[in-house]
Amino acid sequence: MLRLPQFGVALPSNVDAVVALLRDNPGARIVAGGTDILPNLKHRLDEPGMLISLAQVSELRSIAKLAHEGREVVEIGAGNTLTRVSEDPLVRELFPSLATAAGLVASPLIRNMGTLGGNVNLDTRCRYVNQTKFWREALGGGCLKSEGNVCFVVPGGRNCVAAMSSDCVPVLISLGAEIVLAGPEGQRVVPAAKYFKADGLRHTVRDDAELTTKLRVPVPTTPRRSAYAKWTVRKSIDFPLVSVALRFDLKSDSVDAPVTELVVVAGVLGAKPRVIAKLDDVIGKPLSDPALSRIVCAAVGKQCKPLENVPYEAPYRRRMFEVFTRRAIAELVAAG
Repeated sequence: MLRLPQFGVALPSNVDAVVALLRDNPGARIVAGGTDILPNLKHRLDEPGMLISLAQVSELRSIAKLAHEGREVVEIGAGNTLTRVSEDPLVRELFPSLATAAGLVASPLIRNMGTLGGNVNLDTRCRYVNQTKFWREALGGGCLKSEGNVCFVVPGGRNCVAAMSSDCVPVLISLGAEIVLAGPEGQRVVPAAKYFKADGLRHTVRDDAELTTKLRVPVPTTPRRSAYAKWTVRKSIDFPLVSVALRFDLKSDSVDAPVTELVVVAGVLGAKPRVIAKLDDVIGKPLSDPALSRIVCAAVGKQCKPLENVPYEAPYRRRMFEVFTRRAIAELVAAG
C-alpha cells in the first residue's frame, strides 16, 4: 500500500483566502479534485506541509457567456469538474472540441472529481518519474524531476523533458483561450499559448502564490469546425500518448467552404504543447479538399518529434500523430 505523507489541510471559502494561504505558506500545494497531486504524493514526488483545498470555493465553479473588451467570451471557472465541462450545453455548442477533450479524460469517476483548472495545471509526466520511490531508487537515485541529477530520456541532458499530458490544454490553445490568475499582486491574464514553458520541472508561468481562477474562451465570430483526437492503449484511465487539437475557421458554414484560419496543436511531446507552424498553404482550400489533409498531416509528422518520455517507442508515436490528425480531419468532413 502506498501511503500519503503527513500534511495539514486548509479549507478557505474564497479566492482571496486561498491566495493569502499560498502567500503565507511557501511550499503549500493546491488540491481540487486531487486526482493528480494525491498519487504524486503517494509516490513521494512532493511532500508539502499543507494542502489548500478548493472544495468550499464556490466562485470557481461558474460557466457564463458575457461581453469582455468588445468581444463575446465564455468564462469557465477553474473549479468546474471535467464532467460538467464536457456536458455543459454552452460548451458543447460553442466549443465542441473542448467538450470532447474533457469527456475523454481518464474515466467517469476521475472526471467527476478532476477539475478543468487541475487539468490545465497537470504536472508533467515521465516513465522514469511517475513510479514509486522504491522503483526510482533502483535506478540509482532518481532523475532530474525526482531525487537525482541525470536524465534517463536524454542521456547527458540537463533539462527535464517530462511530457505535458493534459487533454484540455492543446484544445484551449487552439481556441485562443486565456488563463486568469489571482495572486498577491492582483489578477493577471496569460494567453494559454504563452502559459507553458519547455521545462519539465516548472512548466507553467504561474507563480507559487497564484491561483488559476478561470479560463476565458473567445466565442467564434465565423463558422468553425474543431476537433480533438488522442491515442491511448486503453479506451479509459490512460493518459494520452499522442494528442492533437485542430481548429478550422471557414468562410461559410460548410466543409466545402475555404479555410480562413487554422490552428493545430500537438501534445505529449515535451513540457510545452507544440503549435504547428507553416500551414499557410492550407488557407483558401476547402476543408473537404484531400490536399488540405495531406498538407496538415505532413506538417504534423515533420514537426512532432516525440521522445521516449512516455510508454511506446518514439518513432511509432510520431507516426500516430499523422494518423490521428488525418482521422480527425476525415471525421470533421464526414460530419458536414
